[in-house]
Amino acid sequence: MDSTNGSANNHSKTRLQRLRCSVQNYDWGRVGYESAVAKLFEKNSGLEEIEENKCYAELWMGTHASGPSFVVEEELLLGHDNQDASLKSWIEKNPGVLGDKVFDKWNTNLPFLFKVLSIAKALSIQAHPDKKLAEMLHKTQPNVYKDDNHKPEMVLAITDFEALCGFTEFEELQDILRDFPEISEVVGTACVDQVLNCSEKDGEGKKKALQALFTQLMSTTKEVISDILAKLINRLNLESEARELTSKEALSLRLEKQYPNDVGVIAALLFNYVKLKPGEALYLGANEPHAYIFGECIECMATSDNVVRAGLTPKKRDTEILCSMLTYKQGSPEILRGVNINPNTKRYTPPLDEFEVDHCVLEDEKSVVFPAIPGPSIFLVTAGNGTMKSEAEETVSEGDVVFAPADTCICVTAASELHLYRAGVNRRFFGLE
Repeated sequence: MDSTNGSANNHSKTRLQRLRCSVQNYDWGRVGYESAVAKLFEKNSGLEEIEENKCYAELWMGTHASGPSFVVEEELLLGHDNQDASLKSWIEKNPGVLGDKVFDKWNTNLPFLFKVLSIAKALSIQAHPDKKLAEMLHKTQPNVYKDDNHKPEMVLAITDFEALCGFTEFEELQDILRDFPEISEVVGTACVDQVLNCSEKDGEGKKKALQALFTQLMSTTKEVISDILAKLINRLNLESEARELTSKEALSLRLEKQYPNDVGVIAALLFNYVKLKPGEALYLGANEPHAYIFGECIECMATSDNVVRAGLTPKKRDTEILCSMLTYKQGSPEILRGVNINPNTKRYTPPLDEFEVDHCVLEDEKSVVFPAIPGPSIFLVTAGNGTMKSEAEETVSEGDVVFAPADTCICVTAASELHLYRAGVNRRFFGLE
């Protein structure tokens, strides 16, 4: 794992490295300065200003080819946007920055991808494949599924945040089928009766009934969906004049305005509608359906961009794959609130090796130490300014992104109230839980 670079680079690979990161302008993103992603990207990239009429959806921090980060020090030597200055290339030249154990498992691949999302309208109903399915999809459709890796992920709310996540409890599902007769019009009474007549204790029967209903719904022609949705929206609009709509009824009206005639508007009724407060998080495992609806968040995941979609999207849909890959687990998702590791920092720990996330808030003139760990980290400053000190001291402020090599102890001091997030390899991977 020895680097072939000279002594100057051997020194640089032990220091903190500033990163210039990539932005994604998906059409569901918030526009211009309404977007936290835009404001962070503007400061991170050194742009004089962003485009005020453009959507800024995601800021990517990591080594994925679809949104690479660049080592600022290397860019000064090699040129702007030179792929040899990318974080991926720099790690390949300096693999020691990952630490021995990380290198032994993932080679020179940074195992996590760190993001900020600014969401104005709903993302697609989607799921991410497990490792085995990812390898198959990548092999058979490499132009669509560009990674052979799984993509479990965690979302941590910066603002109030709305999401659909997993299928509802079975009793709630039965209530939904009674309250929304339009679903029966789409899938047929036999399919609905199979769910309504299922015994609460028949776990396998409930799963099969749900899978049959969901598959039938998602496979229905657009013409039928369009007709039934028109009835649903008309009914809800009339009922809203006489009573306050439930949260899911109101959501149906919102989603239909964003995605007219889309089956996802009806499918959303079957999922848990989750509202997170700032500082709350959700973990989303492989093969679990979800859709982010609104808000801004930090997101971290295993390094992959594989997405299987089937609703609320103009993009390619793989309905058959999505319906066959889901676990069809039911029940409310666990909301993670983090664990205090010191008075300033909360840690969010998902049940996998690739990543964990820390959120740190420092008052003026306060300091906190991030002890050395045997793997790499990426730090993002979202507000305030201060310093980060390892071998040398770096001034940091809003929009700064810093790569910390393995075995680097870092002292952070706030000049004004400082908010930062750290993504790193999960401590359980090193036996440090």
